[in-house]
Amino acid sequence: MNSQQYNISNNNFEQCIKCTICTVYCPVVPINHDFPGPKQAGPDGERFRLKTPDFFDPTLKYCLNCKRCEVACPSGVRIGDIIQAARIKYNRSKPKLRDIMLANTDIVGTMSTKLAPVVNATLKLSPVKKVMDAVLQIDHRRVFPKYASQTFEDWYHQQVEAKQDSYQRHVSYFHGCYVNYNFPQLGKDLVKVMNAIGYGVHLLEHEKCCGVALISNGLISQAKKQALHNIKAIRQSVIENDRPVLATSSTCVFTLRDEYPHLLDIDNADVRQSTELATRFIFRLVESGEVKLAFKKDYHNKIAYHTPCHMEKLGWSIYSTSLLRMIPGMDFVMLNSQCCGIAGTYGFKKENYETSQGIGNPLFRQIQESHASYVATDCETCKWQIEMSTPVRVMNPVSILADALDVEATVALNQH
Repeated sequence: MNSQQYNISNNNFEQCIKCTICTVYCPVVPINHDFPGPKQAGPDGERFRLKTPDFFDPTLKYCLNCKRCEVACPSGVRIGDIIQAARIKYNRSKPKLRDIMLANTDIVGTMSTKLAPVVNATLKLSPVKKVMDAVLQIDHRRVFPKYASQTFEDWYHQQVEAKQDSYQRHVSYFHGCYVNYNFPQLGKDLVKVMNAIGYGVHLLEHEKCCGVALISNGLISQAKKQALHNIKAIRQSVIENDRPVLATSSTCVFTLRDEYPHLLDIDNADVRQSTELATRFIFRLVESGEVKLAFKKDYHNKIAYHTPCHMEKLGWSIYSTSLLRMIPGMDFVMLNSQCCGIAGTYGFKKENYETSQGIGNPLFRQIQESHASYVATDCETCKWQIEMSTPVRVMNPVSILADALDVEATVALNQH
């Protein structure tokens, strides 16, 4: 029986059985007692908000939108979506200057990369941190990710674009803001791996930020505008050019696939299945025997894998971890991951700092006790949080794969 056919909502809140398991799994509830918890903020609160918007509770802002409540729910209620949709629909407070700055990653990134050495040095200065703390309410204990002097897109156009058409098979790459402005090396690593297995890598036409930071900071009209642009570019890649779209960020791909239709009411059904995480795409090729990987014989590292929240919601950590386990000489540790606490821009805000660190502390202890060479994770903001809170370096599984790959041997194995 399709229970959804009897519902008036599109988020299944009528199916809530009031078991409260969502509240048990919520990472915020034990740390911040101002947050009412996902059951009360979600399906319970929605029943009241449908009667009058006066029942909207401003403490919904403490929700991380991590979706762990949805993973735990036995009835399939989209609790996180209910909370975020309520914030979009009923919240009357306007975004602060801080929220606008943190959310507009393309604008800030474009300006910052042009003067990267100056910007990076300035953001590290203690007086600057104190001013941002006092004026913008960006916590002074936070460390901003460094900006690259050359964007990934510039590197791609100058160094590798010309040869991508020479490959027999092709994909498009949704690189996201972090790869473009902060860490182009991850994009270079993906190109290296995909080229080695016989795939040309192309960029989407004028890609924009996926919009997750815009959504969480209340800039919904801008998020919709960017989402419509991205979906148009993805359709061009998938439908017109027959190129699936890959991402290296679990949050980017989750936003493109699920947040666009659920929160922004943008239909992506025709391209959703062709938009996926790079590790999932590569693993399925290896598993089916379509491609083969060869690894360096002298690669030895202990890697601890952290499952990001949106990766948990997608159910895709098995693909990244399975790829890592293929590497000979890999001492692999699976962390008992809960939310790291950063939630994108959430943890940078002064009022959320203690909550953010309190949520992440059990994970940080696990990581330090693992004595791993690196932590692997598919989320860039998890990387920031872990590197800010532990002495351990964090790498994306694609970068670890690129580092361990014997490129010449892999190319030889995949020549047809």
